[in-house]
Amino acid sequence: MLENREGQRVPNVTFRTRKDHEWVALASDEVFRGKTVIVFSLPGAFTPTCSSSHVPRYDQLATEFKRLGVDDIVCISVNDAFVMNEWKITQKAGQVTFLPDGNGDFTREMGMLVGKEDLGFGLRSWRYSMLVRDGIIEKMFIEPQQPGDPFEVSDADTMLGYLAPELAKPLDIALFSREGCQYCAKARGLLRDAGLQFEELKLNRDYSDRILRAVAAKPSFPQIFINGEHIGGAGELENWLGHRKAA
Repeated sequence: MLENREGQRVPNVTFRTRKDHEWVALASDEVFRGKTVIVFSLPGAFTPTCSSSHVPRYDQLATEFKRLGVDDIVCISVNDAFVMNEWKITQKAGQVTFLPDGNGDFTREMGMLVGKEDLGFGLRSWRYSMLVRDGIIEKMFIEPQQPGDPFEVSDADTMLGYLAPELAKPLDIALFSREGCQYCAKARGLLRDAGLQFEELKLNRDYSDRILRAVAAKPSFPQIFINGEHIGGAGELENWLGHRKAA
C-alpha cells in the first residue's frame, strides 16, 4: 500500500546532478528549504505518458503556478543525470527542474519505489505529485494502485485545482500563421494584448498547407483554435475576444 505522507518532511537525500559537464551534488534542503515546490514523479524519462502529457502540461501551467506563489516545479524520476538532462532538452520544458534519482534514494524513502520488472524497467517510481512548503508535504496526489500506469490525479490541472479551485483553467490556443502575413501579426497582437498565452505554428516550418486545409477547411491565414474550437481568422478572433470581455 502506497502511503500518503501529508504533514511529513520530505526525505533528506542527495541528488547527483550534472551541470556544465560537471557533477553537482544537490541536497534536499537546497531544493525545498524556504520554498513552495510542486513535485511530480513518474516511471521514466522518454516514456509515452510522461513525455506527451505529464511534463508538457506542468511546463505549460508554470506561469499560473508561479502567480500562485510556487517557486519551483520539480520532476523526479529514477533515471541518471545524463538521461534527465537530455530529456529536458527534448521536452523543451524550460520552466521545470528535472532531478535525477538514479539510485532511487528519494523515491524509496517516499515509499513510492515499485517494481517494473515486467517491462524491463527494474525499480521505478510510482506516479504521484505533491505540494511541498518549506520541506513539509502539504498535499499528495497518488495514482490508484491498479495494473498499468494510471494517470488520473497527479496531473498539472489537478494540482492547479487544489491551489486555486475558483481559477478558470488557462486557455489552450493555437495560431496557424505564415511569414509576412499582416493578419497573422494582428492576431498575434490581439492575443498578447489580452494577456493570453498561445502557441504559434508557422507554415512550412511546423505544418504544411494540406494540414491546415485538413483541420480548418480554409486556405486563408491566420487560423486560430481555442480549446478545440475553430475560431477563424483575425476578425473572428477580435469578435471572440470582445464577447469574452463583455461576459
